[in-house]
Amino acid sequence: MKKDSIYNLEKWRPMSTVVDYLSVSRETVLQWIEKRGLPAHKVGRQWKFKISEIDEWIRSGAASDKETAE
Repeated sequence: MKKDSIYNLEKWRPMSTVVDYLSVSRETVLQWIEKRGLPAHKVGRQWKFKISEIDEWIRSGAASDKETAE
């Protein structure tokens, strides 16, 4: 790893930041993790997120409201 890249690492963000960022409730974020594959990582009892992963998830179309056939 380059020395400069150590300082450019993206920080892990808590649930409260993602709730504000997406303007949705905590319950909605939890449902999106379970049912739509919102990128999240559980650390102990807490969920952690990278905003860049969430942005990519949204751009990919995975966040859309379309119903999936089950």
